[in-house]
Amino acid sequence: MPLLDRLLPSYQFSERHETRVRCPPGELLDLIQAWEPPRDRFSETAMALRQMPARLMHALAPSRHASPRPFSLKSFAPLGRDGDRAIAGGLIGQFWRNDFGLVRIAGPDAFITFSAPRTPKLVLGFMAEPEGEITRLVTETRVHCPDRASYLMFLPYWLVIRPVSGLIRRRMLGAIRQIAEQRGSRRGRKT
Repeated sequence: MPLLDRLLPSYQFSERHETRVRCPPGELLDLIQAWEPPRDRFSETAMALRQMPARLMHALAPSRHASPRPFSLKSFAPLGRDGDRAIAGGLIGQFWRNDFGLVRIAGPDAFITFSAPRTPKLVLGFMAEPEGEITRLVTETRVHCPDRASYLMFLPYWLVIRPVSGLIRRRMLGAIRQIAEQRGSRRGRKT
């Protein structure tokens, strides 16, 4: 069974993007696991806008509203790797809230068994499929809302955030492809 299906087989929202990379699947997943995204003005601006309400609330009432914590790929809890085929990370939270309402995840089992009302689960996976000399790299995001209330709260958030999130994912795939292929061409020159 594919990794994402084991982690989150039931979901109401999903988004997939893909690219092709001149890099073996295992090396590509290794790169993603250790990846520090390069600075990206678009992504940084999008996240700053997303966190603006929380910053404003903190500025107006610091004793009642904590300063927002940075949100990035490091916010995702590692949930597993399936050899050279897939890796996944996850979040649990009320993503529409100013602070994302994140719940700490102790590991994959805690993610799978977590069940609380009004608190969706999100999994972000990367799948690497060899196609001859090329690897097809797919990123998929899935969101499961456990009840009608969380679905109704998440739906407008998804409709607003999805186009921006999709663009960020496509830019991320492009950056991963560029880094992987540059590393590959450097290795090729050394031999």
